[in-house]
Amino acid sequence: MQRLGFIHDMMDVKVLLLLVLSRCNYPVSTQEAYELCYQDDCLSYFDVCTALPEMVKSGHIRQVEGEKYEITDKGRETAGLTEDSIAFTVRQRAENAVAAFNRKMRRSSFVKTSVTAREGGDYSVLLELEDEMGSLMKLELLAPDQRQGERLAKLFEKKAEEIYNLTMTELLDDEDNG
Repeated sequence: MQRLGFIHDMMDVKVLLLLVLSRCNYPVSTQEAYELCYQDDCLSYFDVCTALPEMVKSGHIRQVEGEKYEITDKGRETAGLTEDSIAFTVRQRAENAVAAFNRKMRRSSFVKTSVTAREGGDYSVLLELEDEMGSLMKLELLAPDQRQGERLAKLFEKKAEEIYNLTMTELLDDEDNG
């Protein structure tokens, strides 16, 4: 029976990985590489787990930051030569997935949170929003327990820009009305 889809052998997996890694602005974990490459039902997680170490050994990618990977110059050159062999629809879906990944990673680099225990048994929640120029806002809140502190941090990560805009609007509107 004929296999449908783009991925037919390990070489196809490696070509797709090179395309994805050449478009990523940040190192990726094995799971992230799999999710970005999963544009074809014929790709399995185990294919990616097999291909990544082989590609490190061949010098097309390198392992960084523990369990993350990024493309090398050799890999980028090979990607430029081989990406035309990827089916157009698969390439488009992979590029869209990488663009979304890059946006998510860029945003997460500007939003920082930490939850630390204090002596009294409560927790300090530090919430920060930055941009390319530096810090826009730092806010420290007190939480009665770790669970609530982590919840505050997680919600801030989702709504950091809204909270910043609301704070600025409230402060500046009061000045304009006076």
